[in-house]
Amino acid sequence: MIPSPYLLYLGSSTDELSVKTSRGIAVWRPEVAVGEYRNPDCTVTLGLEHLDFAEAYARGARTLVLGVANAGGIMGPSAKADVLAALAAGLNVAAGLHDRLNDHPDLVAAAEEAGLQLFDVREPPKGLVVGNGRPRAGKRLLTVGTDCSVGKMYTTLALERELHARGLPADFRATGQTGILIAQSGVPIDAVVADFISGAAEMISPARTDDGWDLIEGQGSLFHPSFAGVSLGLLHGAQAEALVMCHEYGRPSMRGLSYRTLPDIGECMEANLAAAALTRPGARFVGIGLNTSRLSDEDALRVCAEAEDKYGLPCQDPLRMGVNRIIDRLLECDATSVAA
Repeated sequence: MIPSPYLLYLGSSTDELSVKTSRGIAVWRPEVAVGEYRNPDCTVTLGLEHLDFAEAYARGARTLVLGVANAGGIMGPSAKADVLAALAAGLNVAAGLHDRLNDHPDLVAAAEEAGLQLFDVREPPKGLVVGNGRPRAGKRLLTVGTDCSVGKMYTTLALERELHARGLPADFRATGQTGILIAQSGVPIDAVVADFISGAAEMISPARTDDGWDLIEGQGSLFHPSFAGVSLGLLHGAQAEALVMCHEYGRPSMRGLSYRTLPDIGECMEANLAAAALTRPGARFVGIGLNTSRLSDEDALRVCAEAEDKYGLPCQDPLRMGVNRIIDRLLECDATSVAA
């Protein structure tokens, strides 16, 4: 377990999406977020109090979380200097970058000298096996998306919260660094060797017989040229009977690919159902999680209603509206499946 509370690192970020790990923790685990650390050139904020490393330690923080991401997941010189300063102030450090903390000898030496720990959240567990596709017991839902960073994790966590509110057993199964920091468990799917992705998905959602739901956090998009592979592996390993499509309304282009537009939601649903059928024939969509952060409240309600009419599925913004009607459809479909 990573020692908490946390100081959430924003560094020199200027892109809201680049701080999604820190923001996810602030939204879903606010009780462990002591404050945020921003460099002078940082233009984004989580709305938390800005604290330097010594102030954060004095307030009770025990780990600096490098909750930022950039192309390639590289830790730049400025961030590395901040890690050293945090260690000197008495903070452990956790990061979800592809650039591992423990691959830097100077950071390892500084942590050892201070009696502190470095946590690389994006380190896959040892002993993963390839997926086998054999049917297994249990009820599983997977969130999928038209693009990266459209709200799959938020939607999955909102679904878990709603099921718990109804007194129903459900578990969020994390597949990305932010989700792992929130859940304190999971597998960083995008760091798993390709042959083992479906096996990793099978591992985090094993057979269960308690009538509860495994809610599996999706990654990437079948339509993203860079990350479609991880999305496909998750679909095959999850064997999910229920899918929720996630989309950000008004996004002009695919994440990181300014020349490529997002796919139509219906087209994306068809492709995901076709892929899911390999290991879960009969998989179906139970709702649409629409990120309406670019819209007013009135326009958000309107576009969700339009999507419902067009696709015949409940459509809600998980943050603004909750996911109660998506859960209603999920439970209706589950009851129909049991009756059949």
